[in-house]
Amino acid sequence: MDAPAFVENFDPVWIAIPFFVLSVFAEMLFSRMTGKARFEAHDSAASLMMGFGNTVSGVIFGGAIGLWAVFVYEHRLTTIGFAWWAWILAFVLDDFLYYWSHRWAHTVRWFWADHVVHHSSQHYNLTTALRQPWLSPLTLKFLWLGSTLIFIGFHPAMVAFVGSLNLIYQFWIHTEAIRKMPPWFEAVMNTPSHHRVHHATNPLYLDRNYAGVFIIWDKMFGTFQPELDEEACRYGIVKNLGTYNPIKISLHEWWGIVKDMATAKNPRDALMYLLAPPGWSPDGSRATSKQILDRWKARQETAAPAPEAAE
Repeated sequence: MDAPAFVENFDPVWIAIPFFVLSVFAEMLFSRMTGKARFEAHDSAASLMMGFGNTVSGVIFGGAIGLWAVFVYEHRLTTIGFAWWAWILAFVLDDFLYYWSHRWAHTVRWFWADHVVHHSSQHYNLTTALRQPWLSPLTLKFLWLGSTLIFIGFHPAMVAFVGSLNLIYQFWIHTEAIRKMPPWFEAVMNTPSHHRVHHATNPLYLDRNYAGVFIIWDKMFGTFQPELDEEACRYGIVKNLGTYNPIKISLHEWWGIVKDMATAKNPRDALMYLLAPPGWSPDGSRATSKQILDRWKARQETAAPAPEAAE
């Protein structure tokens, strides 16, 4: 089944780019006037460079990914047309798959090497949304992420379209300018508050709120953490890079994997350096997010006053 012409020839991301640019300038102005958002010139410039490189990467690798999508569609299980309900279903299922892809990007180092680029800024504003990796196709996620819906029977153009809508939605949640949305919206949708938690390095907030559009996935699968007034978000990664060099931002974790695997004492350790959670080490000299959280909780319990003393 051929896709409608407007779907095959229309990428909503390109339409959204002027909105992205205007929103960044509006947030900068808001920041200057109110102080309720923060920018750093070198950091924002690095984010914009990463976004530009991601666009170039998409052009370079887009053909191969497109050919793979066509191959999968030719071997699909069934055919799902372009009815109105199919668009809604595709959007929801795409976001469900995004949740799991995003979760694995934080718990498997091979995927984290790519995704860490997006988390490498110590600031949180709309330019952070544009800080995207250059080498995503090397993770081979495209072999199963979008391909799952295509194999089920959704047309590749429909899958690409709803994926672009998901990407556009996630742009506006990268801000400190918006504190909270209405309670009903916070309950169902991903919001700036929820996503600030995701970008924070506070032990309580590590590896939480993986949602793209619907925060309900995190609530369903036990990874939701609300933003607390008494726990202000600190952004970046556990070990910050200390550089604005786009090349280093793009490649630092890939190079770290290469070095660790080269010095591994046995094949098992080499494989674990690749597939274990970020921070894993055979001797425990480093710490994963879970270990950091467990140690933080232990310190909190130790520091808590005894019931008699509290009285």
